Amino acid sequence: MMWRRGAILLACLLVTAQGLRADPADEVLPAGPDDGFTQDAADLASRLVINSLGLAPDDPSNRVYDDPKAAVFGEALFHDARMSATGTVSCASCHMAGIGFQDGLPLGQGIGTANRRTMPLEGVAWNAWFFWDGRKDSLWSQALGPLENPVEHGSNRVRLVRFLQETYADDYRAVFGAFPDLSGLPEDGAPTGDAATRRNWEALTDAQRHAVNTVFADIGKAIAAYERQLKPKETRLDFYLRATFGAMEGARDQLSEEEIAGLEIFAGKGRCISCHQGPRMTDGFFHNTGVPPVAGLPPDNGRLDAIALVEADPFNCLGPYSDAPAGSCEELRFLQRDPKALARAFKTPSLRGVSLRPPYMHAGQFGTLEEVVRHYNAAPKAAVGTSELRPLDLDEAEIKALVALLEAL
Repeated sequence: MMWRRGAILLACLLVTAQGLRADPADEVLPAGPDDGFTQDAADLASRLVINSLGLAPDDPSNRVYDDPKAAVFGEALFHDARMSATGTVSCASCHMAGIGFQDGLPLGQGIGTANRRTMPLEGVAWNAWFFWDGRKDSLWSQALGPLENPVEHGSNRVRLVRFLQETYADDYRAVFGAFPDLSGLPEDGAPTGDAATRRNWEALTDAQRHAVNTVFADIGKAIAAYERQLKPKETRLDFYLRATFGAMEGARDQLSEEEIAGLEIFAGKGRCISCHQGPRMTDGFFHNTGVPPVAGLPPDNGRLDAIALVEADPFNCLGPYSDAPAGSCEELRFLQRDPKALARAFKTPSLRGVSLRPPYMHAGQFGTLEEVVRHYNAAPKAAVGTSELRPLDLDEAEIKALVALLEAL
């Protein structure tokens, strides 16, 4: 029966996903849907379904990460286009709620065009690294990047801090307390930007720059408190998993025979689960998968170039604007640095909601899930560095089945 085949497959899938070895006595699953599953099998299933995701990890670098008032404040900032240079772009302009908090474009579009695709935000609170290359190590520091990026919001921190004091003073004080002394600030100023903006920043005193950076960091911390609330949604796969293991009745028909075959390939021959694992279907790490560069875009070495950026960032977990106590920030203190492993390596995206998010890869290189699967099947050499892929030798029926499974996510 279809449900029994799926149950046996799922036991194998979940053991593979967690790197566990089941007791041989637990590998024989019941012969009918009315029989109970072993406790070990049920436990393994709970590790893959989205219901097993649990609470997002704490962020010790952001003292207001779980403050409801900060989340409300952050949501207002997230949707406020006045925080861009043109008054036309907000965070929500590229992170659209109806399509997984991304924009469906090959390259992000702010006040200009970016060099990479907009990443989805659902489930972002579980990440250790942010952006395709991981150049930010917290959700709040990630939120600061687009604000000063010349092709995204295109603003600068002095202008944004002045705007916050003029427009959101009560909201800020309710979350962070009194503003530091912000007197005597120019209209614009930042360590990056045009020559006038940089000169203004250099003319400030150390105390003024520290005050601006403190409030600028608080903008990111409020936005992060809101973004932590954006969680992945259940899919037909989750209903199927829960039904197969007896936690939900009447949902064993959620996957077709072809989709179940795709699940088998996903866990086995296709080796997808090597990187797309756990409830969010991502390992959160960086891999070179031989994705070709896009003509006309500048060279992009991915994670390799991001190491220096995240270490030098004053808003990183170890920096003066982090709230993390001593002994925290393990990810930053123990960075992987092997250039052979990091050259043109990009972060594994979650596959949850993937069918809603074409085009695919870090610069929208593939327009359909079938193109993605065919790329992994062929395993072409990388343009830079060494691809981790090896040919899968999937036949046409197997390719079709795997695409069908991905569309069910």
